[in-house]
Amino acid sequence: MVTFLVSIALLVVGYLTYGKFVEKVFGANTKRKTPAFSMADDVDYVPMNTKKNSLIQLLNIAGVGPIFGPILGALYGPVAFLWIVLGAIFAGAVHDYLTGMISIRNRGAHLPELAGKFLGKSMKHVVNAFSVLLLLLVGTVFVSAPATLLHNLTSNWLGLGLIVAAIFVYYIVATILPIDKIIGKVYPLFGALLLLSAAGVGIGLIVTGAPIPEMNFTNMHPDNLPIFPLLFLTISCGALSGFHATQSPIISRTTENESQGRKIFYGMMIAEAIIAMIWAAAAMSLFSGNELSETLAAGGPAAVVSEVSISMLGAIGGTLAILGVIVLPITSGDTSFRGLRMIVADYFKIGQKKVLNRIWVIVPFFVLSFALTKIDFTLLWRYFSWANQSTAMIALWVGAMYLILAKRNYWIAFIPAVFITMASVTYILYAEIGFGLPINVAYVVAAVITAIIIGLFYRSANKQKQKSIDLDDGLDKVA
Repeated sequence: MVTFLVSIALLVVGYLTYGKFVEKVFGANTKRKTPAFSMADDVDYVPMNTKKNSLIQLLNIAGVGPIFGPILGALYGPVAFLWIVLGAIFAGAVHDYLTGMISIRNRGAHLPELAGKFLGKSMKHVVNAFSVLLLLLVGTVFVSAPATLLHNLTSNWLGLGLIVAAIFVYYIVATILPIDKIIGKVYPLFGALLLLSAAGVGIGLIVTGAPIPEMNFTNMHPDNLPIFPLLFLTISCGALSGFHATQSPIISRTTENESQGRKIFYGMMIAEAIIAMIWAAAAMSLFSGNELSETLAAGGPAAVVSEVSISMLGAIGGTLAILGVIVLPITSGDTSFRGLRMIVADYFKIGQKKVLNRIWVIVPFFVLSFALTKIDFTLLWRYFSWANQSTAMIALWVGAMYLILAKRNYWIAFIPAVFITMASVTYILYAEIGFGLPINVAYVVAAVITAIIIGLFYRSANKQKQKSIDLDDGLDKVA
C-alpha cells in the first residue's frame, strides 16, 4: 500500500506548503474586520471560533461526495488516487480558499454575487440559476442517500418514507434557525463521529494489510468508459467540487479573522481528500473491478459502504462507521438548503432577520426536493456531477479574475479553471444526459469552446481593469 500511504502524506505536505503559498498569494490581512463582526445579525453573520468553523466547514462540504464518488471512481483503478491528490492540492483546496476569502472581502457574498461583480452582471443570473439547481440536487441526493443507508442499517424495519420525512423535518428546522442554534452545537459531535468512522476504516486497511493496488495508469473500468472526462466528474467532492463554492460563503460570514482562512477553507478540503482516499482504497482492496461493478449495480454505493464497514470493523465498529457516513450527507444537506435560502434571499434582496421571510423563501424548494426524491438516484447523481463541476469552473474563473485584477499570481486559479472547463464541457457533449456525441468529437468541440472561454476571460479582464472596480468591500477594511 505504498501508493496509498504516500498519497496521504502528499496531501498533508500539500496543506503545509502549497496551502501556505496560496495564502501568501492572496494576501490574508489579520487587521481587517470580517463580516461576522461588521454585519452581525445573530442569524447568518455570527462570529464563531476556528475549531467550530473548521468542523462545520468539513461537514458542510463532505456529503456523500468524498465517499460515494471515490467508490464509483474506484472502478477506474489506482489512477483515481492521482486525481484525488493533485486535484485536492492544486484545484479543490485553492477553489475553496479563494471562494471563502473573496467572500469575506465582499460582505460574505455568495457565488452569484461574486460572479456578477467580477465576471459581468449577466453572469450573476447564470450563476444564480446554476447555484439554485446544484443546491437543490445536492439537498435531494443528501436526503435519498442517508435514508437508504439508515433503512438498510435497521434491516428495513424502519420505513424509508418515515426516514425521508424525518430528515426533511430536520433540514427545515436547521435551515430556518440561526446558524449557532443547531448547526453550531451539534456539528462538533457529528464531526467526531465522521472522523472516527473514516479513521476506523483507514486504520483497518493498514492493520489488516489490505491489498490496495499500486499506482498505474491503466483504465480498469469494466465497461472501458473514458477516464477523461468521466473520472474527473465522478470523483468531485473528494478532489474539486463546485458545491463547496456554495458552502464556503456560509462560513465566511462566521469567520473571525482572515488568518483562519487557510485552516478552515484550504485545510478542510485536504481533510475531505484524505477521507476520499480511504474510501477509494477500501473499495479497490475489497472488490475486484467486476465485483465492485456488480455490487454497485445491485445496491449502489450504499451497499459498498455497508460491506466495507462491516467486513473491516465488525458489527459494532462497522455500524459506527456507517453512522458516520450517514452523518456526512445529512450535515451537507441542511447547509445546502441553508445556502439555497441565502442565495435566493440575496438575489431578490429579501431580509432574513424575520423568521417568516426565511420560511417562505425555502419551503417551495423543500416541496420540489421531495418530488425529486422519486427520481432514480443514479440519474440524479449524473446531473449533480455535471452541475457541480460546472459551478467549480465558474468559481475558479471568479478566483482567477480577482487575482488578475489584484495584480497577483492568477495562474493558481487559471490553470485548474481551464482544466475543469475542458472536462465539464467534454462531459456534457459526450454524456447521454447531454448531447451524446462520439468522444473524439466531444474532445475537439470542447477544446474550441474552452479556447473561446479563455479569450473571453482575458477580454473581460481588460474591461474590468479599465473600470478600476473595488475588489474588496469598504465596510470591513479597518479592524
